[in-house]
Amino acid sequence: MGPKLFGNIVLMIVLVLSQVLVCNHIMLFGVAMAFVFIYIVVSMPMKLNTDWLLTWAFVSGLLVDVFVDTPGVNALSCTLLAMMKKPVLYAYIPRDDHTKNVVPSLSTLGFAVYAKYLLSMSALYCVMVFTIEYFSFASVKEIVIMSAASAVFTFLILLAIDSLIISRREKRL
Repeated sequence: MGPKLFGNIVLMIVLVLSQVLVCNHIMLFGVAMAFVFIYIVVSMPMKLNTDWLLTWAFVSGLLVDVFVDTPGVNALSCTLLAMMKKPVLYAYIPRDDHTKNVVPSLSTLGFAVYAKYLLSMSALYCVMVFTIEYFSFASVKEIVIMSAASAVFTFLILLAIDSLIISRREKRL
């Protein structure tokens, strides 16, 4: 097992545990929940094979589903998020040889592009989760409010996580 794979497994375990033990118990103003475990999907390298990305996404979503007792909601949403990763990123950056090997982060994309990418991914995930969870047209207002609030909250938390990880990498160099 290579050091990068081991690091990704450890990161996934830490993010899933923090989601299950901390973030699922915090509901900001009764409408916003942070989904920190999607950082593993958002931050995977673009050159990663799609099969592996979908597997990582499904497993991390399934782990959260098992511990939170939401039958398949997070697994489906995470898998769909993984499928949308490349189209969303390539909507903000040109598709060329240099971008095929990029690892989406604050240091590689810059703040403006990374913020748009991260907010789009957070919004996509939150809309999928709340739409699947509340699968009813009677609660469209609640879905919109919870999706928007959770997307912004998740965006801010993921931006902070990325800043912490970048500063740790830079200190090692």
